[in-house]
Amino acid sequence: MNRKSLKQLLPELTQRFKVMGSDDPHTDACLILSKATGYGRVELYSKDDYIPDENEMRKISYFALKREEGCPIQYILGVAEFMGLKFFVNESTLIPRADTETLVEEIISISRSKGYKKGLDIGTGSGAIAVSLAYYNKTLDMTASDISIRAIDTAKWNAYENKVSLNLVLSDIFENITGTFDFIVSNPPYIKRSVIPTLDKNVRNYEPIKALDGGSDGLCFYRKIIKKSRLYLRDGGLLAFEIGYDQGEEVSGLMNECGYTNIQILKDLAGLDRVVLGYQRF
Repeated sequence: MNRKSLKQLLPELTQRFKVMGSDDPHTDACLILSKATGYGRVELYSKDDYIPDENEMRKISYFALKREEGCPIQYILGVAEFMGLKFFVNESTLIPRADTETLVEEIISISRSKGYKKGLDIGTGSGAIAVSLAYYNKTLDMTASDISIRAIDTAKWNAYENKVSLNLVLSDIFENITGTFDFIVSNPPYIKRSVIPTLDKNVRNYEPIKALDGGSDGLCFYRKIIKKSRLYLRDGGLLAFEIGYDQGEEVSGLMNECGYTNIQILKDLAGLDRVVLGYQRF
């Protein structure tokens, strides 16, 4: 890529990302130019006659090629926004999505109204759920677990950056978990294995397959968590999941079979089933 001014580069990159199918090519172009040059979004316009130096142009070229290949913009930037907070992400963690905010907001509300103090987030990834809960309900003592050491390291950094404390545990579901909790939350892998090859290339080629693959029917991890969760929840405790849009009845049925009561299915802002929750009763 030849050296050009920001005024020339912005529309050029925008067009390239439009051709490759970006949902928001102009924003992608702005973000890449900002990351490469260090200028904020507003400065890109006020300094549009600026010509990036050779090192900055190399970065712009590399980032642009990665985006054209389908790499999510969040992985290129290394950060994603969730619940109004900034999270560092990498290809060992899923990118936090706005859909998951429905789950987090509900637990914040319930934890406050019921006076819950101890929570467990299974499969924490970047730590988005656990960090957000601890950030917006300062009384919570949050434990977060993951089977990936890189995910644990990422969650640790995100907790530090957002100034909250997490008890992080390297664990395959409940393997290394001790004690009991007021609530357990999880956004487990829930994509049917046969569906993964049909996912958008931004997802299937870059996000960790282990964090997507829910087994042949997408319910593998729900079964495992529900089956053992009663050993780790106090009486009256909450079990809450994010689910796929078509899994509400099945996950509700699994929870009912294991003795959970007052089971509810909640919808996201798009009107799709997104959360299932229920309460422990001995």
